[in-house]
Amino acid sequence: MKLIRNGLIHDSVHAEPYVGDLLEEGGKIAAIGPKLDVPEGTEIIDATGLEIYPGLVEAHGHIGLDGWAVGYEGKDYNEYNDPVTPHLRAIDGINPFDESLHDAMLGGVTTLCTGPGSSNVLGGTFACFKPVGRCIDDMCLKPEAAMKCAFGENPKRCYREKGISSRMSTAAKLRETLFKAREYMEKLDAAGDDPSKRPAFDLKLHALIPVLRREIPLKAHAHQANDILTAIRIAREFDVKLTLEHVTEGALIVDELVKADVPLAIGPTDGQPSKIELQHKSWETPVLLNAAGCQVSIITDSPVTQQSHLRLCAAMAIAAGMPEFDALKAITINPARHIGVEDRVGSLEPCKDADFILTDGSLFALATRVVETWIDGVRRD
Repeated sequence: MKLIRNGLIHDSVHAEPYVGDLLEEGGKIAAIGPKLDVPEGTEIIDATGLEIYPGLVEAHGHIGLDGWAVGYEGKDYNEYNDPVTPHLRAIDGINPFDESLHDAMLGGVTTLCTGPGSSNVLGGTFACFKPVGRCIDDMCLKPEAAMKCAFGENPKRCYREKGISSRMSTAAKLRETLFKAREYMEKLDAAGDDPSKRPAFDLKLHALIPVLRREIPLKAHAHQANDILTAIRIAREFDVKLTLEHVTEGALIVDELVKADVPLAIGPTDGQPSKIELQHKSWETPVLLNAAGCQVSIITDSPVTQQSHLRLCAAMAIAAGMPEFDALKAITINPARHIGVEDRVGSLEPCKDADFILTDGSLFALATRVVETWIDGVRRD
């Protein structure tokens, strides 16, 4: 049992920070608040002059699949042999020893959601995990958190010779696969316990059953406004859950996104536009969508932006007009909700995982250092 005493607590629940204590027991937050009673034998860590934040959460990236300082042989985030690969799983490719995970942890990022890139119409499942450990199975909060799909330029560019050369063919390929998967699922359900009535096993279609049963969402890569609306249209057609990733032109369709009421992971927003569908890239996008009441997460899309710079991306949104508390939620509790792990991480509350960071100033100040990162109640270095 450990007590972090007398730090300035930003819990992602209350808008105003307060000086208080955090009591850890068995890897969980046992209590949090001002002047907690100290059980006998508790290890006391003085945090006077330091600030305490929840461990940061990345809702969308490719960390661990796109290696740190490696060439092609270290990149496992895209499958170029087939545009439809829903049966691929991020956990089969993540490298726990990749230095990018250690960098993320040092930067205060304690929960990551990573998976296939955006070349494929259907790319496979993302995994949600913590950046410490040697075996990804033991590191995961959710080994299958979402099913990646992609719209826009990437499928057209990567599979022009394999049947996809327009936005229409991308959407058609996704619809076709979802139709087949729904028919496959219905036949399985109708067969019940009679193996003679079951359809021939199809790993690709089987992988989509959790999507059709609304157990995991489609995680839709979409930059342009028309691609965003196509993703929403298809999700409605098949009555599946949806999260939108990147949302670069979201500021052009604010009313439509408010009506759709789906989680938005916005970014990467730093850097200049590198292709036509990024021409409206702006820090005003997360600001406007947040102000309109959307659930906004700020993402790095690591390694597009270095994972440890997540807090600085939030700082850029603050500079563009986002309230500081909303920016904090955009890299803590909102992404935790986006990837379905808000019951464990994303805010400092009793019974949640003891994932928190100590800083020597405001999290959003360039000169501030992340002094300590704690994951599951253990100080990491």
